[in-house]
Amino acid sequence: MKKSLLVIGATILLHACSGNKTTDTLKQEVMNINDAPVEFHLLDLPTVDLDSFNRDQDGWIDIFDGKTFTGWRGYNKMFVPGKWSIEDGSIKINGSGSGEAHDTDGGDLIFAHKFKNFELEFDWKVAKGSNSGVFIYIQEVEGQPSYISAPEYQILDNENHPDAKLGKDGNRMSASLYDMIPAKPQNAKPYGEWNKGRISCFKGTVIHYQNNEAVVEYHLWTSQWKEMLDKSKFSKDKWPLAYELLVNCGGNNQEGFIGLQDHGDDVWFRNLRVRILN
Repeated sequence: MKKSLLVIGATILLHACSGNKTTDTLKQEVMNINDAPVEFHLLDLPTVDLDSFNRDQDGWIDIFDGKTFTGWRGYNKMFVPGKWSIEDGSIKINGSGSGEAHDTDGGDLIFAHKFKNFELEFDWKVAKGSNSGVFIYIQEVEGQPSYISAPEYQILDNENHPDAKLGKDGNRMSASLYDMIPAKPQNAKPYGEWNKGRISCFKGTVIHYQNNEAVVEYHLWTSQWKEMLDKSKFSKDKWPLAYELLVNCGGNNQEGFIGLQDHGDDVWFRNLRVRILN
């Protein structure tokens, strides 16, 4: 794999930031199925120091204070896109109605710290017919969507969004590993009601919880993981770049950002907190 370094000057004013940082863009090449190089650029944008966030006696860190976007920014951006707002103590994506992140003032939201072994808890609710997702191990790939590198915990109105009936065996319904493993039992509450989500990530084992039940388990960086990708929309023949990034989920350090998806619909998130697992 050939590598070269392209440096672009950039600064950001970000609450709780560990300091202004020059944006280092790492140019990498992977080979697609025709042995032609596929270039992608990994951005190194500013991050935040978790020590500046509230931590309780059990080690849970509040990554959303219910009032501000401290620590958050847009994916591949140095600001919070205007379609995101704070409403009644929750983070809301105000749907554009134009589909996945097509609005010029939209795009996915990330918490600007890379996590490796961790648990994430959050509450979520959707408007009627809404779609979103929670991503883990995001790598910021210039010019590409966040899901190209990140497993997705699906957020969905199962009753009214057509995606619930697509995929295979319900693997696009809420809390599923999107397009790979269906959440079972499927215990999501109807649109307009709050659901409780949790994602546990420890040494490659990932477990999705929905409303206090374990509903999905999978294992990154294993033959099982590769086989699932081979059968998904992210397979090598369908999407070589996504396949390469997801096979090596989290990159060399096996870590990445947590993100919330803008799918063009109204969705709310609250009580977001993280605990580091050693």
